[in-house]
Order: sequence, then C-alpha cells, then structure tokens
Amino acid sequence: MYTLHYAPDNASLIIRLVLDGAGLPYRTALVDRAARQQDSAAYRALNPTGLIPVLETPHGQISETGAILLWLSDTHNLGPGPADPDRPVFLRWLFFLSNTAHADLRQIFYPHQYAPVDAHRAHQEIIAARMLRHFDLLEAAARRHDRLFAAATPLGVYTITLTRWAALYPADAPRWLDLAAHPALEALARAQEARVETPVIARVEGLGMHPFTRPEPADPSEGSVF
Repeated sequence: MYTLHYAPDNASLIIRLVLDGAGLPYRTALVDRAARQQDSAAYRALNPTGLIPVLETPHGQISETGAILLWLSDTHNLGPGPADPDRPVFLRWLFFLSNTAHADLRQIFYPHQYAPVDAHRAHQEIIAARMLRHFDLLEAAARRHDRLFAAATPLGVYTITLTRWAALYPADAPRWLDLAAHPALEALARAQEARVETPVIARVEGLGMHPFTRPEPADPSEGSVF
C-alpha cells in the first residue's frame, strides 16, 4: 500500500485524485504546514526540498508531482506506455504542466521568493498574463487530446487543479482567470466533480461542494493550506 504525505489543497490533491480515480489503495499522512512540519528532520528525510507531496511506495519514496504521476501512470497503466503512439504527447503535456505551468503559478502564490516587495504587484501581473497563455495552450490540448485530458487522468487532474488555484490564490490578489473562457477546461471541471471520489476528497480537505467549477478557499478539518 502507498502512503501519501499531504496537506489540504496542496499539490498532494492532484495525486490523491488520481489515486482514488484509479481505485488504488493508499493511506494518508498529514504534513501540518501550520507547525512547519515540512521542515522537520523526519519529513526532510523523505524529501530534502521539504515540498509536498511525497508518495511512499514499496520501492521507495517519490517526490515531485510530475515524477509521481509518471511513475503511477507507468506502474498502473494510467496513461500511454512507452510504445504507445500517444506517449510523446502525454510526456510533453505532463512536463509542461509540472515544469512550466505549475512552476509559474507558484510564483503568484509566493512573490516574496521571486521579487522585491515593491515589485510584487507588477510581478503578479506579468505571471498572470503568462498563465493565461498557458491555459490557452491547455485548452487547445484538451480539445485535441480529450482522452488524455479526461477526468481522473494524470493530465486532466493536474490541469483542472491548476485552474482551481488560479481562481483562488493568493486571496488578496486580483482575480484574472475566467474558466468559462476555456470551455474544454470548464467541461473537464464539471466531469471531475461528477466523479464519485471528488466529493469525498473535497469533504476531507474542506474544498467545498464545487471545488473546480465554483472554487472557494479550503476550510479543512485538519492541517493547513499554507
């Protein structure tokens, strides 16, 4: 059985949705961000960067969202295998989501890590414009490769979770993403919410009744988003 080290509404949400969507057994281990548990020696032994999530497997622990998704995909046939003609497309968009879109969105959440205080607003505006271009690309990809970007798939879950965060965080920044302007992504959000595992996970992590189509800030019963 796997162990998913998670915090509510963190990148572990992506892994949790994929695990549940595939019916894979796992247990969870809360990383209490309010207590800075991600900086503890025990957690740093699992992931030296202190980032969430970590997935413990019978073969060892894996960190980095994209790496976990690729490993799960190959281990449990959740995406195109090495000999599948769709493999290059799958890898292209998985790494785009992980290395480009997710990494850029993180700059909006934590501007103090990337720009001086007096440049935060300008920095956020620049990155928001860049993210809108990313979502335009993902909209086109979801239209063209709808099977790869379906609900509960690694690409589908990753994409729609990024739209949730873009609509919510940071709380004191202007809202810039209108999901209705991306019909394929909006349809993906509805499809993910219609799956049986989504409301269960949403209740546990305090994500509200419509975590993707009408996202609201997380109010978890345990742990902290930040």
